[in-house]
Parts: sequence; structure tokens; C-alpha cells
Amino acid sequence: MRRRKIDPRFLGLLLLFLVAAATGIIYQFAAGRKDAVILDGYLGGEKIGFFEDPQVQEILRDSYQVEMDYSRAGSLDMVTLDSEGMDYLFPSSQTALEYYRELKGEPRKSEIILNTPIVLYTYQMVADALAEQGIVQESDGVFYLDMEKMTELIKTDTSWAQNGLPELYGNVSIDTTHPAKSNSGNMFAGLLANTLNGGQTAEAEDLPGILPELKEIFGKLGYMETSSSDLFSQFLKMGVGAKPIIAGYESQLLEFSAENPEDFAAVRDDVVMIYPSPTVWSTHIYIALTENGEKAIEGLLDPQVQELAWEKHGFRTSVYQAAGSARFVVKGLAPEITRVMQMPDYETMRQIIDALQ
Repeated sequence: MRRRKIDPRFLGLLLLFLVAAATGIIYQFAAGRKDAVILDGYLGGEKIGFFEDPQVQEILRDSYQVEMDYSRAGSLDMVTLDSEGMDYLFPSSQTALEYYRELKGEPRKSEIILNTPIVLYTYQMVADALAEQGIVQESDGVFYLDMEKMTELIKTDTSWAQNGLPELYGNVSIDTTHPAKSNSGNMFAGLLANTLNGGQTAEAEDLPGILPELKEIFGKLGYMETSSSDLFSQFLKMGVGAKPIIAGYESQLLEFSAENPEDFAAVRDDVVMIYPSPTVWSTHIYIALTENGEKAIEGLLDPQVQELAWEKHGFRTSVYQAAGSARFVVKGLAPEITRVMQMPDYETMRQIIDALQ
């Protein structure tokens, strides 16, 4: 049987068709990429790792046609900064949203995206000394700090030496971000206000008896960072002598352990995460300022994005219970956050912010 020869002209046409089809596919793919809207906004530093996660970026771009650009700013600072040309704000608390409403009115839309509790970070030698004083207790492998007893040490100018730590200079204190500029400091101020109010959520009528002591406590801290990410970084870099205890977010150490396993291994046995008893939740609220800004909300609530937010960045989302806490190698991580109290309402916090400017 004679083998039929293929006409070279047919091969040429076939090759031309394949090239054209491939070009069309590439063009359509590129066009899809170009369709993504680039959103500009202000972002709290503790969420930068989440926003820069390639997997999160891919989902937002390919499934929701948005790309997130940002400028870093403290949660309260971003409300007062010039928002011309900005599509969103992404602070870390309900207080920031209420502050925005007071200054600028109702935003186009707002949505809770992430949650994380306020915790304290310290070093093993400090945790051991506070445990000997009965200020830190361990329960089922989780460390808790008695806020009332700790606040009393701070109020009475008790030195570290008096607490069995002559290696440390000065008096017992907890470093935090500036409460009038950054959310973690603001929330810790609210927690201290509740503690000074006898363990009850502070209200506006309670402030005359609280604010003098609160101002004195923060006045002793000297310079305060305006970003929780900067404070956490300084805590890790400068060590126990410079910053024996800081207030921050639970998510910070969880993200650090997941994203920087080698660096975390170097400090794992020394850094201790302690939950204030009680603590407060930090609620990260996305505030859409423009129509384009609204487009990101659905993407940020995507189940895959929410799962990445917990598993890689330590934010407690709707999926953290299913994912579980065992995936993290951070000692003392609480499976559930149970010892929680409410923050003071916005009007009360507004007066606290004004007093601590």
C-alpha cells in the first residue's frame, strides 16, 4: 500500500493555525491579567505579610480581578491621613471604623475580615520570674497573665530587681505602640482602663477616676512605636534587656513561625507568648472608600484566602477551628480564646485617645 504524502501546504496552514491559536490564548490570558483593578489604600503593618503572600495575590487577581497596593499606616493614623485617591483603609479595630464615621461619615462599605487577640510577648527568664510571683500561671500548656496584679506592679513603680531580675534595668512595664496612633497600643490602653476600673468594662463616667493613672502609666514608657510590626521586630532584635515585655497580636508570632522557620527556631525556646487574663479581640475591618474598593471584599472573604490567613499568617478566621492550632509549633498557643472582655465603647475610647495624645 502506498503511503499518502502530506501536502506541505497543509502543514504550513496547520502550523499557522496552531500559532494563531496559541497567540490568541496568550492574548486572552494577558488581557485577563490587565483587567485586574489595582487598589490603593492604607494598611496596618501586621497585615503586610498577608497582602504580599503570592497565593493570596493570585486568588485575588485571577478570581476577583483585583490587585492590592498599599501604604503602611497605624490604624488610627490612617483615618486622619489624606485619603484622596485611596480605595480602602484596612485598620485593626472597630474603634478605627467609628473614628472614621465621626470624622468623615459613613464609608461605602465595611466588613470584618480577620481577628486576632491581644497577647504579651516576653522571654523565658521574665516569664519564670512573674510565675514565681503568681502573676503568670500555666493552664493546659497555655500561659496567662493576671492583669490586675501586673497593673499593680506597674502603678507602684516596682523594679525588675524586686521581682528577681537584677539583670534588667528600671521598673516593670509593658512596651506598646502609641495608643493614639496604632491599634495594638489603643487596645492595650482599653484593656488597662478596664483593669483600673476593677475588671469591669470602662464607661465614659468612669474615666475621671481612671485617666490620671492611665496617663501616668503610658507617660513612663517614653518613645512608642507607631506600628505593631516595628515593635515586634524590635522586640526580637533587641532582646530582653531592651524590651522585656511587649503587647502585640497573637498573629505576629504565628506568622513569624510559619514564614521564617529557621529564624523562629533560633528563638523558639526563649520567646514566650502570654495571654492577658482577660484579653480583648482585635477585629480587622476592611473599609471600602470607592466602588473599586468594594471589589476586594468578596475576595478577602474567599474560603481559600481565609484559610491562608490562618495557616500562614496566624489570623483567626472562620476556618481556624477546622484547621486547628496543632499545625503551629509555637508553644503556649491557646486552642480557643476564652478569657475575653469587651473593649470600652467608642465614646469612651475616644476620650482615652485624646488624653493619651
